[in-house]
This record gives sequence, structure tokens and C-alpha cells, in this order.
Amino acid sequence: MKLLVLVLNKEEHTEEVLERFVELGVPGATVIDTIGMGRVLSQEIPIFAGFVDMMAGARPSNKTIFTLVEDKAVEEVRRGVEEVTGSLEQPGTGILFTVPVDYHVGIVREWRESSQEV
Repeated sequence: MKLLVLVLNKEEHTEEVLERFVELGVPGATVIDTIGMGRVLSQEIPIFAGFVDMMAGARPSNKTIFTLVEDKAVEEVRRGVEEVTGSLEQPGTGILFTVPVDYHVGIVREWRESSQEV
């Protein structure tokens, strides 16, 4: 089992990404509003005000989506995200990473029953 984290810079894709998750069998996700470190530093700490110029085209905020996926589904979910957003290798699109999960409780029952690892 993996914790999949998607920091989505193009917030307008949020609903479509979540729809794709449903199509791929992801039973749920948590979405939070987030901002990047560069944005905070450039606005809150005067010495870093020069970062504003370097952030041309950067968005003021993003969405961070957390979900649990089976190990074997990670690549399929990544492809699904990129079908919506375009390549995550392109600057300003977002980042996606996973972290191993040793333990979980409270996952949607139907999904847990299909998991080989639980």
C-alpha cells in the first residue's frame, strides 16, 4: 500500500483528476488548499521579495491531494493524472510521489477486501 501525494499546480484540473481517480478505482482522497515555499518567502519575508520576479507565471496556490493506492495501481494512477494534466515533468504542472504505508485503518471496506496486502 502507498500513500500517493499529488501537488497539483493547475487547480482547474482538480475535479477532472478526482473523476479519473474514481474511474481507476481509487475509493477516496483528501484535497487541501496549499501554497509553495517560494510564494510564502516572497510575500512574507522582505529579504526574499526578489523571488516574486522569478515566479513569473507561478500560481498563487495549488491543491494537494492525498490518497492510498495499492502498490500495483501507482503507475496506472500516475498515467491517469498525466492524461488530465499533461506531463508532470513539465514545470508548473505539479509533483506526484508515494510513500510506503505500513498500517492503515478506516479504508473503504470494498477496497480493503480486494487488496492482497491487507
